[in-house]
Amino acid sequence: MYEIIVIGGGHAGTEAALASSRLGNSTLLVTGNIEMIASMPCNPSVGGPAKGIVVREIDALGGEMARNADKTALQMRFLNESKGPAVRALRAQSDKVLYAKEMQKTILNQSNLTVLEAYVDKLLIENDLVSGVILEDGTIKEGKNVIITTGTYMQAKILVGSSVTKSGPDGQKASFGLSKQLRELGFETSRLKTGTPPRIKRNTIDFSKTVIHDGDQIPRFFSFDNISYLKVEDQWPCYLTYTNAETHNIINLNLEKSSMYSGVVEGVGPRYCPSIEDKLVRFNDKERHQIFLEPESQFIDEIYVQGFSTSMPHDIQDKMIKSIAGLEKAEIARYAYAIEYDAIDPRTLYPTLESKDYPGLYFAGQVNGTSGYEEAACQGLMAAINADLKMKRKPALVLKRSEAYIGVLIDDLVTKGINDPYRLLTSRAEYRLLLRHDNADLRLREYGYNIGLIENLRYNKFLEKLSNIKDIKEKLSNKLLYPNKETNNYLKSIGSSDLKDKSSAYILLRRPEIKMEMLNHFIDLDCYSFEEKEQVEIDIKYEGYISKAMKQAEKLLKMEDYLIPINLNYNGINNLALEAKEKLMKIKPLTIGQASRISGVNPADISILLVYLKTIK
Repeated sequence: MYEIIVIGGGHAGTEAALASSRLGNSTLLVTGNIEMIASMPCNPSVGGPAKGIVVREIDALGGEMARNADKTALQMRFLNESKGPAVRALRAQSDKVLYAKEMQKTILNQSNLTVLEAYVDKLLIENDLVSGVILEDGTIKEGKNVIITTGTYMQAKILVGSSVTKSGPDGQKASFGLSKQLRELGFETSRLKTGTPPRIKRNTIDFSKTVIHDGDQIPRFFSFDNISYLKVEDQWPCYLTYTNAETHNIINLNLEKSSMYSGVVEGVGPRYCPSIEDKLVRFNDKERHQIFLEPESQFIDEIYVQGFSTSMPHDIQDKMIKSIAGLEKAEIARYAYAIEYDAIDPRTLYPTLESKDYPGLYFAGQVNGTSGYEEAACQGLMAAINADLKMKRKPALVLKRSEAYIGVLIDDLVTKGINDPYRLLTSRAEYRLLLRHDNADLRLREYGYNIGLIENLRYNKFLEKLSNIKDIKEKLSNKLLYPNKETNNYLKSIGSSDLKDKSSAYILLRRPEIKMEMLNHFIDLDCYSFEEKEQVEIDIKYEGYISKAMKQAEKLLKMEDYLIPINLNYNGINNLALEAKEKLMKIKPLTIGQASRISGVNPADISILLVYLKTIK
């Protein structure tokens, strides 16, 4: 008897299995191919806008993705640095071979964790309680909790032109029995579609016709505990090129040959990461589209053609690629394809990611309708944490929208559901100034420590950082500057205006043109880390905006803390709109805050609900 069984060894499954076992639970990870654990079948990268912050949040809570990304990066770039701290995020170009191998090594050496290469055919359910899984060969594995992280494998089909093949990503075996059973159990499933671009041979590319994109010269890393494994001088470049009129003409002339437009596609594709043919249809006024040429690994001679996802037949893909500057003689090593798969309606889940109808059954990752490695990984981590907390009869960990992008993602899923593969964006977070790259540990590390995923050494390092941040702020506040000739001459030399009155270094740092390193002229801060000083600078420069955002969050916190009985009969509440009753009965929100975000539930309905709840207290 296992305490937790995890189905699937992708990015959700690895985080779930590691968190579960590290929390002391006997854990079974069932995966179809051990060598495919943590594989990157699509983009060989980790992070990006919003996603990079999620990776840091995973690390703050005690997950593994950040550390693994740091170990295996080919390039690091800090995005949107000029646009302000609310949208800044780190992105790593990963070595896809090393990323998978390092994660596999971590998984296979983890205590309390058994890895089984097999396929799950059915769940074992007794009296609506999950009690294990049944493998395809009939073997039963008993477990108190099951976390389904099947990714894009359920009822999966590979689509290229008019060709349809029953297969998972990269030719792996698809899963069919589990999807059928979930529907029999009452789960609503939908068909979703995603895709991947072609890979081309490096030595067939003329990089002189492209624009080089190097990594950052300032060392950056995802994990709060790691040093950077990648020297800035050893980073691999990426390259930028564009589609053109010829490319567009080839696509438009052959549009009916694409799987998407030939009638073979059933699923809904991603709104924010469309195929190249979909881009041309949706944005027909664009003369060109960006194409990034990205290295996949130091061990394979393949370049990932970012922005060129397609399901065109192979011969058309050849023509499309050769029409692009720098790729006139390019040879395709692996052709692009689209993939269709089953996903459940995540509104059938609690914010803990546990099924509302089948206790002990959790879902995480693309099976919940999300896209992306990062979105999957954080769900796997949260599902395992909450399964563990429930077994220990401790309160669940449900992160608020003002606490983490993870909270935004899960709340969106379980409250609003999905119409297409969900991608996390900074625009989805109403408190994004609070949910920054720099402060993920300040927001979440305490949770990770209390849960048991952050050991004492890492926690003490965090406490030291908190102390140092406090020290820096005190030193800046206590350092008084006077409007004398020496001070004003220096301010003039760095492009700032004269001091008119006495000021502290703290107040001076509020000036937009003043950077933390400029204050070294007045006060020695060299003993503090780059991240500590960066944290202080952001806190001081955006103090007013941060304070305003926190006050707004506190106002809404009352609604988030106002609990609703799980089994409340909304049909028995007079004057509640019919649509509101239907939506509330289906989703069963846990708080007034969650109820207020349900589509079809208006402010008047919330007022009626609040009055009713007061009468039954």
